[in-house]
Amino acid sequence: MKQITKYQNQKVLVLGLAKSGFSAAKLLHDLGALVTVNDGKPFEENPMAQDLLSLGVKVITGSHPIELLDEDFSLMVKNPGIPYDQPLVKKALEKGIPVITEVELAYEIAECPIIGITGTNGKTTTTTMIAEILNRGMKQGQARLSGNIGFPASSVAQEAQPEDKLVMELSSFQLMGIQTFHPKVAVITNLFSAHLDYHGSREEYVKAKWHIQQNMTSEDTLILNWKQAELRALAEQTKAQVLPFSSEEKVAGAYLLDGNLCFKEEVLMPASELGVPGVHNIENALAAICVAKTQGIANEAIVTALTSFTGVPHRTQFVAKINERLFYNDSKATNILATEMALGGFDPSKLILLAGGLDRGNSFDDLIPSLKGVKAVILFGETKEKLADAAQKAGITEIQFTENAETAVPVAYEISQPGDAILLSPANASWDQYKNFEIRGDRYMAAVRALS
Repeated sequence: MKQITKYQNQKVLVLGLAKSGFSAAKLLHDLGALVTVNDGKPFEENPMAQDLLSLGVKVITGSHPIELLDEDFSLMVKNPGIPYDQPLVKKALEKGIPVITEVELAYEIAECPIIGITGTNGKTTTTTMIAEILNRGMKQGQARLSGNIGFPASSVAQEAQPEDKLVMELSSFQLMGIQTFHPKVAVITNLFSAHLDYHGSREEYVKAKWHIQQNMTSEDTLILNWKQAELRALAEQTKAQVLPFSSEEKVAGAYLLDGNLCFKEEVLMPASELGVPGVHNIENALAAICVAKTQGIANEAIVTALTSFTGVPHRTQFVAKINERLFYNDSKATNILATEMALGGFDPSKLILLAGGLDRGNSFDDLIPSLKGVKAVILFGETKEKLADAAQKAGITEIQFTENAETAVPVAYEISQPGDAILLSPANASWDQYKNFEIRGDRYMAAVRALS
């Protein structure tokens, strides 16, 4: 990593730990900063704080005293999930203290180029696809997953070599806290309304996503979903070279034509040979192809990687084939839009949908068009009655209730036939029954494996 000196003897406040805060605090300490960490979890329940204290880092836990800012801090590194109206953050900004997120530190120390991926849906799948393609086709170095995908960017950047690529998933929360961050290649998969409770409006949400290109130049490449008019309009406002992709029309980049994935007049492979189903995954693959082409990756490596790609855990992930039934885990589908996208990848007449979860007060009428023709639904959780109403309106006659995602598995198998797909795509958050969507997906997959 680059041995930068700008933080030596500088007082820096790291607000919020978790993986990224812990990584940022350790890195800054190693770079010679005078680090103070503030985290809400009590010290005795906070192993990360305990580890940092043993390194000589000042640690304050259990609360967020505003008096902390009486010290002369030159910088705050904020956990991305902490909102900007949090009292300490708000006070820091009022005092003129810069507030950044940990990905900014990663950029400052990285010796290798960054490929940044953001968007509302498909970030993790696209990021993983890109890394797998690059690692099949790069002649030197390796593609290293980092960022919002679960590997703190500042940790990965410390290990990366100059010939490597940092393939970095970036959330809107992370992108709000950048200043000089500069990817050589950036991708925006799509833009839909999300996290409005954090950003306050769709306009502010889109503005945060658009930060990904703010420091890019004419020597860099910005890859955009040309299907979205909003992104076509934004393309006029960047200095970067724009490379489009589209699942609906031929464009000067990657596109779907006559059932084939193409790039600039060149047919790469049939879309039907993708390892994961759905139009949304076709779009993810088109974005990944654009990145691969900017890096000079051979078609053979691209095709091999995309055909063998079986998905990211909990995102339309293929689980098993049991007695000619195909099981898929899409537990990450915590909203209607995500389930709509998943449903689009299957023949509805051969699909059994498992859905339900936390009741946030919304109806499921928006899901009705996507439910039409679905063979059966197995419903659970707080929203099962609401989902049953939507299923009835869609004309589905086979509707059953069960306790949870695990008990739904044998019920679905019992009513299925060879050739059917059984898909967990809940359209709801998991918190009525599970701590998170990962646990829900893991238990579903365990129930599937128990069948065999």
